[in-house]
Amino acid sequence: MADQSLKSWMETLINYVRSGEPDLTNRQMALMLMVYLTPGPHTVRGLAHILGVSKPVITRALNTLGSLGYLRRVRDESDRRNVFVARTSTGQDFLDSFQRNLDQDGPNRRAARERSFILQHG
Repeated sequence: MADQSLKSWMETLINYVRSGEPDLTNRQMALMLMVYLTPGPHTVRGLAHILGVSKPVITRALNTLGSLGYLRRVRDESDRRNVFVARTSTGQDFLDSFQRNLDQDGPNRRAARERSFILQHG
């Protein structure tokens, strides 16, 4: 079963590479997913803690993701020392496209699993 999961992930990544979207590191993608899929507010310190990395690692990832327009920093008006990490419409568009890559492989993966099951249990 792990073999099929890895093949499915490979197909998703191939579609992603072919899409022409910027290549993100695993850390950058994990950061994107944390910010977009979990309730905020998100801070550099909190994200570093959850991902088990240092604050400078998050800062570097944010610099890249910010330059792509996928995330942005927002100063906390009640305490100017705090900076929140916020979503952007460009980042949402990127994740929507990535989701379409995942969905595109769905029927192919399902059919492959069904063929494999039939061959094994025929």
